[in-house]
Amino acid sequence: MNLTILKDFKCSPHIMKHSKAVLKKAKAISKDFEVNPDQVEAGAILHDLGRSKTQGIYHALTGAEILKELKFPIEIVKITERHIGAGIPKEEAIMLNLPPRDYLPITLEEKIVAHADNLIHGTKEVSLDFVIEKWSKKMGSSHPSLQRLIELHNELTFF
Repeated sequence: MNLTILKDFKCSPHIMKHSKAVLKKAKAISKDFEVNPDQVEAGAILHDLGRSKTQGIYHALTGAEILKELKFPIEIVKITERHIGAGIPKEEAIMLNLPPRDYLPITLEEKIVAHADNLIHGTKEVSLDFVIEKWSKKMGSSHPSLQRLIELHNELTFF
């Protein structure tokens, strides 16, 4: 898959470069697992498609809706919908004014793209410590998303 769809939806050059960096990181994580490489690739490239229309957490839902309308496979739609942070459980989704359901990554492909996105800041790869510090400043050091982030990292990283 190439970046043509991002261009077609007038995603910024920054989003296209970011998506390429997420793809590179997702492929690196994937090498340790048996996954569908086409899903990982498409998910990594398309995860921020919704940023062509909106920002914030809503871009995930917007991107998923665009992909549904374009008849993309449900696996790619779900990767896009569930890539925010380390996922959002239903209770937090309600507090964030998202439709009330879980947005937690379930499949390995979903988890890999979500975490690859976490570990790319703009176009640069960053450490887990960087991400924890960034999220702590934004949401507070006791926010439950931090534990989900650490658990996801531990699931996907071999020490």
